[in-house]
Amino acid sequence: MNDILTWLWVTGLSFLPISELRGGIPYAMIKGGFPWWLAFIYCVAINALVAPLLWLFLATFHKLFLKSEKYKKWFNKFVERARKKLHASLEKWGWLCVALFIGIPLPMTGVWTGTLGAWALGLDKKKTMLSVIIGVIISGAIVTAIMTLGLSGFDFLVSK
Repeated sequence: MNDILTWLWVTGLSFLPISELRGGIPYAMIKGGFPWWLAFIYCVAINALVAPLLWLFLATFHKLFLKSEKYKKWFNKFVERARKKLHASLEKWGWLCVALFIGIPLPMTGVWTGTLGAWALGLDKKKTMLSVIIGVIISGAIVTAIMTLGLSGFDFLVSK
């Protein structure tokens, strides 16, 4: 059932961009034979780990890149302008937007993109981390429900 290679695949799929837990949970349940609750908890935890690591990476390398005039000019042109325009409203409601964005289990709407966007727009780190956790739980719950109930469990959403 759960050999080390399976755990590594589930970890990798849950951590990588694009697949994230949308790939980790199905793999864990189908290939790994994980019960739904274990797949959910493990994949949510691994996927949520992306945010603090990515934030640390961005903050560290941003400081290094700001020493480059070419990068500084590019960064100021695009990101600083967006930060100034959106910062006030994003600081108030941005955490909810980040949580909902991450909670939609579609490609390019996961933790990697949500954290990058929150960092680039200058959102508060603590609020971002909390919103990432909320978003990952929402996304994990949706993916787990689809895997557990199957697509036929959502027939009530389709009008006949």
